Amino acid sequence: MEVTLRHIADSLGGAIEGDDSLVINGISSLTLAEEGEISFMADPGLRDQLRVTRASAVIVKTRTDLFPGPQVIVPDPYLAYARVAAMFAPGPPRFEGVSEKAVIGEGVLLGKGVSVYPFVYVGREAVIGDGAILFPGVYIGDGVHIGEGTVLYPNVSVLPNCIIGRNVIIHAGSVIGSDGFGYARDGDASVKIPQTGTVQIGDEVEIGANTTIDRASFGKTVIERGVKTDNLVQIGHNVVVGEHTIIVAQAGIAGSTRIGKNVIIGPQAGVIDHLEIGDRAMVVGGSGVAKSIPAGAVVSGFPAMPHRLWLKTSGHIRRLPEYFDKLRELEKRIKELEQQEKEL
Repeated sequence: MEVTLRHIADSLGGAIEGDDSLVINGISSLTLAEEGEISFMADPGLRDQLRVTRASAVIVKTRTDLFPGPQVIVPDPYLAYARVAAMFAPGPPRFEGVSEKAVIGEGVLLGKGVSVYPFVYVGREAVIGDGAILFPGVYIGDGVHIGEGTVLYPNVSVLPNCIIGRNVIIHAGSVIGSDGFGYARDGDASVKIPQTGTVQIGDEVEIGANTTIDRASFGKTVIERGVKTDNLVQIGHNVVVGEHTIIVAQAGIAGSTRIGKNVIIGPQAGVIDHLEIGDRAMVVGGSGVAKSIPAGAVVSGFPAMPHRLWLKTSGHIRRLPEYFDKLRELEKRIKELEQQEKEL
């Protein structure tokens, strides 16, 4: 693919310094870019790389004399990089039509231009939207709805009656709609609680590899529009994840917790059940969240607390051996003073 620098600048709403007719055939980092490619500087610390880059043009926040060629000036070069990279990135490979080695159940509705690879299973009464791609090993249960343009990578399982929106990406090995973890105790035994609900995933969601999203006990587990999860995320039954929230690798969300919009949950964070996390809150990686978090709060640590308090607390934790030695010395001195008082 080749586009002019003017086309790139117009798509970004940016200004151009230099030759706007320059033809660009790709994008790369400052150190790896070759002639004909465009690069970007999102970090001022990369000035030295900007001086020596072989890129034909760069995306910058403000015009710079460190690069002699054409420049596209935008408010956020990193965001611009994401948008330009999408121009040049190849789409997922497609199998033309429906493979004879796929199993398609009774009453399935297949939209226009669907791509169904060999060894896909689609259950009865499922609906597959226009242009969807199902890679080898995908399992679609009975009554599942898959929106148009959605891509399910190899070995994704979507269990019965789950609903997947439009332009969703679900990476390899993920399981949508497995049973929620619910048991009642009968003495020493665990009695399974049937999980009769479903999972609903909104439009433009991306689910990382080997993520699991449990179906609800009743009603729905809901992943709203624009949510992004990293690999190896666990989302429990009846959880609601608000729009454009990000959940990073190995985080776990226990059942019936409600997460607001634009929340960020860091890697290996754990959230217990039946909590509420407010809009735009941030949970630092490795935190253990045991109580609800108000909107806009930043928490960290175990148990999670306001981030600045955790930084102060963790600083004291490192000094506990020193504090202990001082305490022992003070106890010794107090005993000596008490003994001296008795002798008087």
